[in-house]
Amino acid sequence: MKIRTRFAPSPTGYMHIGNLRTALYEYLIAKAEGGDFLLRIEDTDQKRFVEGATEIIYNTLRTVGMKWDEGPDIGGNFGPYVQSERKSIYAEYAHKLVELGGAHYCFCSKSEADEEKNEELNIKFQDPCKFISLEEAKQRIANGEPYVIRQTINKKGKSKYHDEVYGDIEIDYDELDEGVLLKSDGFPTYNFANVVDDHLMNITHVVRGNEYVSSTPKYNLIYEDFGWEHPHYVHVPPVMKDAQHKLSKRNGDASFQDLVAKGYLPEAIINYIALLGWNPGTEQEIFSLEELKQVFSIERLSKSPSIFDITKLTWMNGCYIRAKSFEEFYQLTLPYYADLPSNVNLNALTKTLQPRIETLAQIEEQIDFVKELPQYENELFFNKKMKTDTEIAKSVLPSIKEVLSAQNEWTNEALFESLKSLAEKLNVKNGQILYPARIALSGKETTPGGATEIAVILGKDETLKRIDTAIEKLA
Repeated sequence: MKIRTRFAPSPTGYMHIGNLRTALYEYLIAKAEGGDFLLRIEDTDQKRFVEGATEIIYNTLRTVGMKWDEGPDIGGNFGPYVQSERKSIYAEYAHKLVELGGAHYCFCSKSEADEEKNEELNIKFQDPCKFISLEEAKQRIANGEPYVIRQTINKKGKSKYHDEVYGDIEIDYDELDEGVLLKSDGFPTYNFANVVDDHLMNITHVVRGNEYVSSTPKYNLIYEDFGWEHPHYVHVPPVMKDAQHKLSKRNGDASFQDLVAKGYLPEAIINYIALLGWNPGTEQEIFSLEELKQVFSIERLSKSPSIFDITKLTWMNGCYIRAKSFEEFYQLTLPYYADLPSNVNLNALTKTLQPRIETLAQIEEQIDFVKELPQYENELFFNKKMKTDTEIAKSVLPSIKEVLSAQNEWTNEALFESLKSLAEKLNVKNGQILYPARIALSGKETTPGGATEIAVILGKDETLKRIDTAIEKLA
């Protein structure tokens, strides 16, 4: 049988990292075996619907390279792929389930149901309507009485099913509540819609969070009542913020869009989240999406929660930045160069930045001095390690200016050799020339590159101008 998986997000805002990881595992399970990956929008909870969220889902999956084979925008043989467009389908199957004895009509108000149940004490709503005859229920519906359709659970003992991650699982039927399947407004709940859709769309593998382990027997009962075969279940542990707390967009934790805005590359994010709950069985950590498709297997998914480590992601992002060609990296830097002066050598700046940054957002803080020389105090010339101070800077800067003024070849290599020769001539250490020059050119202790690299970035005129400024400050 051809493997078919689906990513079925709710359009409720930005793409949470846990949701994106679910999509990735669904995608890899299908593509590792040449199967189909579907996109389905589960928008039945209209109260949580956020305008524009569906486009965010599309854009996120496109950005990371997860191309879907069927979906709302491209169609397919099993549509519609938006749940709000499938209301008549759910109604048909919900009423059919009542006829089969797997559900019943309930006329209790929501407040009545809420008052009786208590999740903390594990007290479930005991629906008196399940004992109403089908004929009486239909007559009350015909009279215009509002109703919902609830699942009927009459089984005793233990439900048993197999999960691809956790193995064989047993849940006591007494722990299951008879939840609503079809609401009074005609919309289905998740518990019902996902079963109907997964069956009708021939889904073979369902990936979801392990919080659904305990409710899966309810879904299996629906499959059994209809005489359908249930899919393979792949329940995955959560992505954690720390040892006690899950990542949650409600708590302000980073979404995919947040990470991209902070300068993380989509391909690095995908690589990193693939390893949050799965391992390849080797020491390799850097994987392209194509490589993941070749090596991914369900068997290597973990039962244990994974902690989202921003430090590890940052390191991995740096690996991706350094692996890019100059032209690829240059294109990524352009938005950060928009307001730089025309004299700046962008090629030199880009070459200097690429081996030194780990996120694109670091570019801004690295190049602030390029836009204009910041105000700095003369004490900045003091450096114990380099054995420099204001007096040394005051003595060597005029000579540095003289050498650079005479310099014809304005490259890092040529400038470095000239300043090294100056150090020999003055009988001082290289650092006693290069460090004062770097402070004079940048006004900062830490910069992307040394004095001669900065000089190439700034150009000859700006370099000499800034050295003059430093000489004046030290006078």
